Amino acid sequence: MSNTILELKDVHKHFGKAHIIRGVNLNVTRGERLAVIGPNGAGKSTLFHLISGRIPISTGHINFDGARIDDLNAQQIYRRGLSRSFQITNLFMRQSVYENILCAAMWSRGYHYTFWQRISQLKPLHERAQEVLELIGLTARRDTAVNLLTYAEQRALEIGMAVAGDSSTILLDEPTAGMSRGESDAAIELIKTVSQGKTLLMVEHDMGVVFGLADRVAVVVYGQVIACDTPENIRANAAVQEAYLGVSNDQQKEVTDGLA
Repeated sequence: MSNTILELKDVHKHFGKAHIIRGVNLNVTRGERLAVIGPNGAGKSTLFHLISGRIPISTGHINFDGARIDDLNAQQIYRRGLSRSFQITNLFMRQSVYENILCAAMWSRGYHYTFWQRISQLKPLHERAQEVLELIGLTARRDTAVNLLTYAEQRALEIGMAVAGDSSTILLDEPTAGMSRGESDAAIELIKTVSQGKTLLMVEHDMGVVFGLADRVAVVVYGQVIACDTPENIRANAAVQEAYLGVSNDQQKEVTDGLA
């Protein structure tokens, strides 16, 4: 078995004449936590959309667990063992916390909403949903409608939904966006817990979160990976520091503080 779980080979994405992803090559090792960072508009979320099958690549190859997946849709990729959360919460707001997690467990096994009554009779799905509730610390909110949760609780639920199908690889798109420092610290601990024994690939703007979680950091600038290394080496990388000189003063200071 190869030690590489996810491999991108010369991946490009065009939207009309706009060349957004420009020949990305990236290998993700089984069990590692890899963070993707870069200035606003660098193409980070687009890269996640390509990996997860939300949008098709223009050219190149994406391999997951030894098989090519760039010709599959998002649902097919999810069932292969790769799941993701989104930068903006992607939840069923009128359903309960438990129902949201149960839905995610259903999708991973190929079930749909029309089979809800039948699902109620499948014990393993409910056992998995209860495990995830406990894992993300929302057992007490089990029957609460999602729209009544705090923002941080909604983000925790979305992370829970990403792991409900017991995927081997998890993609998280800015999991701490909009959180306070205290909420971010709690999210770091949650992500460490849910990603144990799994591969984690995340886009994150908060350098404290990045360097608190990542084994390696990939830096994307203008649709290209300009560096991929340990957090310590990324901090000292002159090309990475230069890449942020063109962003806003606030963002430059945030990155500089994180790299210091």
